[in-house]
Amino acid sequence: MEGHLSHELEVNVPANEVWEVYRGLELGRLVTELLPNLIEKVELVEGDGGVGTILNVVFPIPPETPAIFTSWKEKFTKIDDEKRLKEAEVIEGAFLQLGFSLYRVTFVINEKDANSCIIKSMVDYKLDTESAANASLVSTQALELIAQAIGKYLTDKKN
Repeated sequence: MEGHLSHELEVNVPANEVWEVYRGLELGRLVTELLPNLIEKVELVEGDGGVGTILNVVFPIPPETPAIFTSWKEKFTKIDDEKRLKEAEVIEGAFLQLGFSLYRVTFVINEKDANSCIIKSMVDYKLDTESAANASLVSTQALELIAQAIGKYLTDKKN
């Protein structure tokens, strides 16, 4: 079973400024600062923010939540500065323990005009048929919150 979800958000910030945040390690730093209830910390395991970088993403989960959702490791698999596109795949933990063979997040920053852009966030996944019910766990909600927070942060920063 395969699936794809996406979300788009227009922000009044030039595409290159948004891309500078999304491209490398800045996104993880800002998300933990702006949305600590969503992501507790992002630890650099390997790399410099380019393709091949591995991050350990830790979530602020209440004690009664299964340990499977406390963290995961993700790897940057594609960064295209010309298209302003970044892909990261979960390589350990969470979804991979629930029957997913692929859980990939893609961000594309599309220029609308000189002063605004669209943050497109996508999730692609593959799931074995025995675990098909777990597809309901896939959502773009966190990516939407991140896009909103980054958009607001950059808008406030320029004003």
